[in-house]
Amino acid sequence: MKCPKILAALLGCAVLASVPVSPAHAAINSMSLGASYNAQQTSITFRVYSSTATRIVLYLYSAGYGVQESATYALSPAGSGVWAVTVPVSSIQGAGITGAVYYGYRAWGPNWPYSSSWGKGSQAGFVSDVDASGNRFNPNKLLLDPYAQEVSQDPQNPSNQNGNVFASGASYRTTDSGIYAPKGVVLAPSTQSTGTKPTRAQKDDVIYEVHVRGFTEQDTSIPAQYRGTYYGAGLKASYLASLGVTAVEFLPVQETQNDANDVVPNSDANQNYWGYMTENYFSPDRRYAYNKAPGGPTAEFQAMVQAFHNAGIKVYMDVVYNHTAEGGTWTSNDPTTATIYSWRGLDNATYYELTSGNQYFYDNTGTGANFNTYNTVAQNLIVDSLAYWANTMGVDGFRFDLASVLGNSCLNGAYTSSAPNCPNGGYNFDAADSNVAINRILREFTVRPAAGGSGLDLFAEPWAIGGNSYQLGGFPQGWSEWNGLFRDSLRQAQNELGNMTIHITQDANDFSGSSNLFQASGRSPWNSVNFIDVHDGMTLKDVYSCNGANNNQAWPYGPSDGGTSTNYSWDQGMSAGTGTAADQRRAARTGMAFEMLSAGTPLMQGGDEYLRTLQCNNNAYNLDSSANWLNYSWTTDQSNFHTFAQRLIAFRKAHPALRPSGWYSGSQLVWYQPSGAVADSSYWNNTSNYAIAYTINGPSLGDGNSMYVAYNGWSGSVTFTLPAPPSGTQWYRVTDTCNWNDGANTFVAPGSEALIGGAGTTYGQCGQSLLLLISK
Repeated sequence: MKCPKILAALLGCAVLASVPVSPAHAAINSMSLGASYNAQQTSITFRVYSSTATRIVLYLYSAGYGVQESATYALSPAGSGVWAVTVPVSSIQGAGITGAVYYGYRAWGPNWPYSSSWGKGSQAGFVSDVDASGNRFNPNKLLLDPYAQEVSQDPQNPSNQNGNVFASGASYRTTDSGIYAPKGVVLAPSTQSTGTKPTRAQKDDVIYEVHVRGFTEQDTSIPAQYRGTYYGAGLKASYLASLGVTAVEFLPVQETQNDANDVVPNSDANQNYWGYMTENYFSPDRRYAYNKAPGGPTAEFQAMVQAFHNAGIKVYMDVVYNHTAEGGTWTSNDPTTATIYSWRGLDNATYYELTSGNQYFYDNTGTGANFNTYNTVAQNLIVDSLAYWANTMGVDGFRFDLASVLGNSCLNGAYTSSAPNCPNGGYNFDAADSNVAINRILREFTVRPAAGGSGLDLFAEPWAIGGNSYQLGGFPQGWSEWNGLFRDSLRQAQNELGNMTIHITQDANDFSGSSNLFQASGRSPWNSVNFIDVHDGMTLKDVYSCNGANNNQAWPYGPSDGGTSTNYSWDQGMSAGTGTAADQRRAARTGMAFEMLSAGTPLMQGGDEYLRTLQCNNNAYNLDSSANWLNYSWTTDQSNFHTFAQRLIAFRKAHPALRPSGWYSGSQLVWYQPSGAVADSSYWNNTSNYAIAYTINGPSLGDGNSMYVAYNGWSGSVTFTLPAPPSGTQWYRVTDTCNWNDGANTFVAPGSEALIGGAGTTYGQCGQSLLLLISK
């Protein structure tokens, strides 16, 4: 997610108990929330949830922006907190709405009871902006349906730059938001196919994280009208397949505040590029659709998914259920002023976790307010949204932003499990509590089996802010996790030797699947998502080309606020006159080799395959700019690195020994000192040793070859003595990341491996590099 200053220090940033529990509801969207046509499309039923409202009125519009309502209909209580009304299509047409139907709600409640004298912009009936129970009803704010399947426009857009119209508080409560507010769009069921979902086991995946707009916005091979769109992204399916990628993970594509990104050209202008401030959990973001007409974004997203599925590529979504775009109170000393788009104006205490007194919000996200993930109805929205994207939109898996918040067992300041209170300021992660959202998700969905098949792949970003929210390794069986320790320890090994104590035992754990984190909970190596870099931080090139973050640059590379100060990056001595660009490429090759040769699920950032740079900006969340979009005009060095990445991925896919379903055991994995002796406890425990090698016995793992990997972390050359390869074979070189081998064939094509020798052969390995041999 975006790394505000409060989050900067974080980045760097229990086994599930068998407790029987009744499902929170019997089926996906059992309350039938949202707006839907009947089978004959002669009427539309509108259903919305509010446990404390005293009146809700539906407002219908002929357009999404700038017009007054065409008709209104009062909703009636339908039980269990649901409000509903069914409107004949003939009545809607009679009101002058002959095209798409746009809609929103106005709601009254205890803090603002209904008065017959109320009119838009009136204060009639007002009692308080927020009452003792946390209600924040304000009928002057038109509310977006949390279950709307498409949204008309963002609150702020080229026509409206004034966010104050959506606020409560003395200065803004009578400002009517009706003509400005985003409206839901009523959609008939889509007939667009999403293709056949791949059933590949997660252990066999290579994930490519990319922004859907940045993927093609400056790709001249894509027709201009499709650049930066879902359609354009689908046209890149063959490119990713040729690279070897098997799953594409998109940064948030649910509606977020980005319509205004182009209002002030060539300026950050507080842009929201990454998209981690969700306005609606069901709607595909219209900005990424070339067809923005009602129904267009949905069908176009589905067609994009089909294009990837046709290429055998899974589609993952980055989802943000820990907070919303409404944020928190505007200041820490005034509870009355807060943004009201949707959830807050319908049922504030249901959708947000409130502090003692119900005036403010708990915040473990750095963005103002925790989504109330322990509340059943708020959980329903999460589950119903996931089901919609998986079943209707064709998505194969989800990465959950700040997923520790979904393990929160506190409900509005009251710990409702085994402890008498919330020990961490209204927050407590508890994977053993069967009612937390992360366990609810496991109950409601089938997780893809280890051997492959139907189901979802679930990925947690296992941290948030404060309390016990750093939970790497703490999620229950069924979840995979972004392994931040893999990132940090390998960056340290490459870039910090001499500056800090480096433990080679940690890197050995990383290479073999991080058993220290995942084995005890019954999980497997592939539950570790291994990465050197992602959107949050530096690019692969910058990790090995920058001595620290440089976020205060001019457009298009900045300025960006926030970002971590703990990067473990180094320019390989170039600024000191002791390193070269070739040294930086060597380090990047070594880092990517670690990523792809380690047991686990590798994740690369889009552009890593050609050494994309952000010139040391490590928090480019706000740059919807040419610097942040992928570039397909490469130098020779970039093309060479692309070949290296492509062949490295192909090697991983060709050797199942690198993709184990379980933990290596016995002779399957053997560690060696450079001398050729097996590494013993004295070698492991000596932190002055920083060269290590290992063999993977491929034949015992269903592989045609065994492998030998040597890593020299020192700056000077180290001589490795090779152990014996399998009987009847010798060692052949696949890659040596050293500078002497810089070029188009750093990683050789299959069949072009160079003979090195057998047992006892010595190999001089340059400093800070990796050697890969196979037996033939």
